[in-house]
Amino acid sequence: MHATRKLWTWLAVICVMSFAVLGWVGTEIYLTAPPIPKQVVSIKGSVLFSEGQVQRGQEAWLAAGGQQLGSVWGHGSYLAPDWSADWLHREALALRAVCRAMWCLPSAPCSWPCSPCAC
Repeated sequence: MHATRKLWTWLAVICVMSFAVLGWVGTEIYLTAPPIPKQVVSIKGSVLFSEGQVQRGQEAWLAAGGQQLGSVWGHGSYLAPDWSADWLHREALALRAVCRAMWCLPSAPCSWPCSPCAC
């Protein structure tokens, strides 16, 4: 009976230590998370996007199932939609072409962000 009690004690110690380490690592991850800016402003002073838009972008990541595939910084980036800088750049060029087709004259240069008044 004494040997079994010793094993249960070691199991309890290992479990407590494991959860203590998990709690500590979780706290460190929370404290060192990348900051979310209140707003991003262009050189000219116009607001490009705000904190709420960043939150909606994170919700889009969650809606795409990125959280089920791993973290943004880890393995999920291999499996979730490719939101790398290269892909975002190509998507922005495609959006610019759509805006140009909708609002700009074919011969006029189209500025970013494109709007009916931008051309």
